[in-house]
Amino acid sequence: MRISRKISIFHGIEAPEEGILVGYGALLEAYSLEVPLPAKLSLISSKNRKYISGNWQVFTPRHLPKDSLYKQLVFALRYEGINLLLLKKLFEKLRNQEIVNIIQIEPLGQYSRKIWFLYEWLFQKELDIANLKTGNYIELVNPKIQYALNNGTKSTRHRLINNLTGTVDFCPMVFKTPKIEQYIKDNYKEQKAQYFKDVRKDIIQRASAFLLLKDSKASFTIEGESPKSKRTARWGKVIGQAGTKPLSKEELLRLQQVVIENSRFVEMGFRTKGGFVGEYDRLTVEPLPEHISAKWEDVEQLVSGLIDTNKILSENVIDAVVSASIIAFGFVFIHPFEDGNGRIHRYLIHHLLAEKQFSQQGVIFPVSSSILDHIDDYRKILEAFSAPLLDFIEWEETSDHNINVLNNTIDYYRYFDTTKQTEFLYACVSDTIKNIIPNEISYLIKYDNFKNFIEEKFEMPDKMISLLVRFLEQTNGEISKRALEKEFSALSNKEVLAIETEYRKIFL
Repeated sequence: MRISRKISIFHGIEAPEEGILVGYGALLEAYSLEVPLPAKLSLISSKNRKYISGNWQVFTPRHLPKDSLYKQLVFALRYEGINLLLLKKLFEKLRNQEIVNIIQIEPLGQYSRKIWFLYEWLFQKELDIANLKTGNYIELVNPKIQYALNNGTKSTRHRLINNLTGTVDFCPMVFKTPKIEQYIKDNYKEQKAQYFKDVRKDIIQRASAFLLLKDSKASFTIEGESPKSKRTARWGKVIGQAGTKPLSKEELLRLQQVVIENSRFVEMGFRTKGGFVGEYDRLTVEPLPEHISAKWEDVEQLVSGLIDTNKILSENVIDAVVSASIIAFGFVFIHPFEDGNGRIHRYLIHHLLAEKQFSQQGVIFPVSSSILDHIDDYRKILEAFSAPLLDFIEWEETSDHNINVLNNTIDYYRYFDTTKQTEFLYACVSDTIKNIIPNEISYLIKYDNFKNFIEEKFEMPDKMISLLVRFLEQTNGEISKRALEKEFSALSNKEVLAIETEYRKIFL
């Protein structure tokens, strides 16, 4: 069977030059695998140069693998990392004996052992191959390509260390990219600690209280809701407790009950029917899905896998933001509830950051505020997962204009690439530390300075000072004529000028 072939365009994507498609892309095409395109595609150039262009890795002619299933798999594992979804779909098309034959080509080779382990792990069954007795242990995931556990589990059968970032029921993976590596190198946790060293504790506490409420409001706004202050304050309190309770199904159900105040029109608990995010045709009321949720029959298994993976990540030395991305985005893609998924998804970001002690010193990371500020990018990275899957999900409309998924889709929700989502989340964390938190701290310090001036000169009560600042903010440092005629009619022209001058000096 011919696997590699010459291309210049692949599935509508233009290659940087004409060359031979190899690795996962070639396997996807040769075996007609129903999976989204891999994050990385590999091309063998006729020229003697190696480079990266967008999603393409271009290799020299000496990298060309033999046109066989085994050699293409070896190339993919060596240069493109581990793609669990594609491998699962490929293995499903092969007979057991074909897999055994591939492994026996180089029975002690590291890539043979990886193929062997991955097959048995993905299908939870053993092939008719004897346990290895000799050989050094190798890591399954290459930590130079993808993020992996630093203390994986040894498999004596394969002489291999399973350092995958999850369980067989839920195992998204993240590629190492220059962006993510730079974010990790910048060490935002340490940056925040250093920044707070010079800030008074009362300022930190006040900033934390405000940012907590700000994050709660932003999370509702993202969902298109404008709840009452009492409801946002209640959700803000829950966010403030993130990381204090272990993640469990019971905890997720509790969180949904807090989020959904009025459950008259919502079926609470884990879904017992299909679900989608999108619109309805205005004439026919036919569903127009932008995202199709995991089948309700798969939700229990997927959520159990997500909880087990959360435990593994929280107990392992793996980057906190990478971990938060895997769990939080995994949750929202599964969409286990009829309603409340988005806010709980963003809560889980806080949960992982707190659980892995990335956020500390009593200050919550208002990542929802940053997400709201970058809402278009947020929608794009959600669509980056959802849109490609629509081509592989078969569904029918139900009598109540919902959808019923007809094919087996569970693997799409447990084995996916979370690299783009991780880059986005890290950008929001960076924005939070560099801008949102410092801006709030700066504002409070300026507010206190202005408040001290007003108290000393005019003995004005706190409530009136707060009102005064709000008016000045709205009018760019001038007290409006209306305010001077009503709330601040007692001020003389000279006093008004002094107040406006001091405000501009401190704030503007």
